[in-house]
Amino acid sequence: MKSLSVLVLCLLSGSLAYSQTREIYTNANFRTLAKEHKVLAILPFKTTLSLRPKEVEKNGGPAGVAALEKREGLGVQSAVHSYFLKRKESRDLVVDVQDPARTNALLERNAITYENMAGFTPEELAKILNVDGIISGTFESNQPMSNGAAVALALTVGFGGATNTGKTTISINDGKTGELLWKYDKTLSRGLGSDTNSIITTIMRKASRQLPYDKDYRD
Repeated sequence: MKSLSVLVLCLLSGSLAYSQTREIYTNANFRTLAKEHKVLAILPFKTTLSLRPKEVEKNGGPAGVAALEKREGLGVQSAVHSYFLKRKESRDLVVDVQDPARTNALLERNAITYENMAGFTPEELAKILNVDGIISGTFESNQPMSNGAAVALALTVGFGGATNTGKTTISINDGKTGELLWKYDKTLSRGLGSDTNSIITTIMRKASRQLPYDKDYRD
């Protein structure tokens, strides 16, 4: 009986943990707001690395970590773009995505930096970038994705396995109204041995069928 109780407790705990790992929000008026969308821009992701003191020192102190976070944010931006590009080539996506090189050049031309980007509204950014919608996001991790020590994802939560964790949030805002159209929150449990592209591909694969720009999307 005691063993059965423990088993039930474990199953309930596992279910609760899993339920906390993913959340998708879709605006009820998505189709109306986005019906004329043709091009989206992806911003560099705001990345937060929670490194241990020795790792902070190894990466050049706080300034070095800040530079690393920016580099990681650009890496995630590129990886998300690559994923959407593949979906577009497969004719699974009904919108185009702007090349990040153009996005970042236009941002720089308008004095919008990685550090001050949060001070601009989606409408302002969409106007500057000449797009219909803005994809933005955050990534939190306890170690960099782009170095050899990081990271294949294990997207299930268990009582063991990977100890390196992180969280990503991906949002899409309408370029005219600034309204939040879609948001995906994912808590990640990850092991060693992969790169930014494979991580983002795994994340997006989980979310893509719930992405309203996907040709197979159903309400």
